[in-house]
Amino acid sequence: MDHPIKRLAQKDYPPMLREIPDMPAELYVRGKMPPKDCEYLCVVGSRATTPYGRRMCMSIISGLAGYNVAIVSGMALGIDSQAHTSALDVGLPTIAVLPSSLDDRSIYPSTNRALAARILARGCALVSEYGTAHKAMIHDFPKRNRIGAGMSRATLIIEAGEKSGTLITARLALDYNREVLAVPHELGRETGAGVNQLIRDGATLVRNADDVLQALNLKPSDKPTQTTLPTDLSPSEMKTLHALVEPLVRDELIEHSGLSAQEANVALSSLLIRGLIVERLGKVERV
Repeated sequence: MDHPIKRLAQKDYPPMLREIPDMPAELYVRGKMPPKDCEYLCVVGSRATTPYGRRMCMSIISGLAGYNVAIVSGMALGIDSQAHTSALDVGLPTIAVLPSSLDDRSIYPSTNRALAARILARGCALVSEYGTAHKAMIHDFPKRNRIGAGMSRATLIIEAGEKSGTLITARLALDYNREVLAVPHELGRETGAGVNQLIRDGATLVRNADDVLQALNLKPSDKPTQTTLPTDLSPSEMKTLHALVEPLVRDELIEHSGLSAQEANVALSSLLIRGLIVERLGKVERV
């Protein structure tokens, strides 16, 4: 991957990061940071995520498309990766805060190097405290978490077990007097025990993107009239979205799109997975 590693001057740190008592003395960036007037939302959760967790992550982030919001996460497996991917899919800026240095060989986890490359290719940023080659150590993860929570106005938790490291990020956000948001989970499942406890302890329950916007002091009227679409949609996916000016049953949508049934069904499956459309009461509609 190209994109040189640069040291950020402290005056160029995200504004809220400069407010925390344990602000990093050094911060390195690869790629491009979002505009400083963006509202940063930290999104974290379980590595062992469920289809429910991934679906909620995609749905909530897709509902933020077009707003002045940047998605911050740690590029770990599970919810973190889904948060970055969902942001890229709907054209939101995203920042991956790493526990390792930012050179190709050190990026952690190594299985997410392709995701790191996509983040950089889309004009977004990788961030770390380490300017020279550094492999992630166990003590680096809480340090990484404080940066993500520290630069963000609110932290959204999607799935967390009772002993999940995700809860460290939630506690840090509380320590920094930031809002902690939590998506409720089915009772009795270990993947939701920690997040449900957060809600019981006073975290703000989040049902959808509107709840997140309220926590970020944004209103639906703040949204531009034209939503930014992902830049990597296929021609069939673009035709399908453009045909959805109103909710349509599948047969109507196929007719309006001008695609064959096979092409339309492939496009619909992809758009559903990416959280850009939903099916309600037998009709397909844009999110």
